[in-house]
Amino acid sequence: MASKLLLIIVFVFDLIAFGLAVAAEQRRSTAKIVPDRDQNYNYCVYNSDIATGYGVGAFLFLMVSQIAIMVASRCFCCGKPLKPGGSRACAVILFIVCWVFFLIAEICLLAGSVENAYHTKYRTLFVNDPPSCETVRKGVFAAGAAFIFFTSIVSKFYYINYSSARESFQPHLGGETGVGMGTYK
Repeated sequence: MASKLLLIIVFVFDLIAFGLAVAAEQRRSTAKIVPDRDQNYNYCVYNSDIATGYGVGAFLFLMVSQIAIMVASRCFCCGKPLKPGGSRACAVILFIVCWVFFLIAEICLLAGSVENAYHTKYRTLFVNDPPSCETVRKGVFAAGAAFIFFTSIVSKFYYINYSSARESFQPHLGGETGVGMGTYK
């Protein structure tokens, strides 16, 4: 049976990561163009930079969650052999899907945090085009939150299938190890 304590801990970490990613989406940096005192230059003024911290926090919580599942399952490749059958087949597929979703979520969170922390620092003359005040695109952190949700679901199903396949395998039943043969008639 899968460890209920591990599943609860991973659920809490995933929930925190999801909440931080949604908060990062809501608190993305915005910028406005402001002229200087003498009206000679325009420059960008950014509001709060808290979304970067939220994005990095979501990144770290999701990483801890994934590490906990992979350590508990011995990353699928180490440890006792698994019983052949449906649980092992599902565990293999869910293992691959879990890692794909995890990598997409981490890339979205990391890219969003880096882009949110980047602030243009140059100024332009008043007669030239206004500076481009770059900010993170809407939906980057939301995509990260969506893939956190997908990773959370798939990783839990992976761990449950892995545990089912691991615990039902009994290599030594104390019986005969050869091929059973009947009498010849």
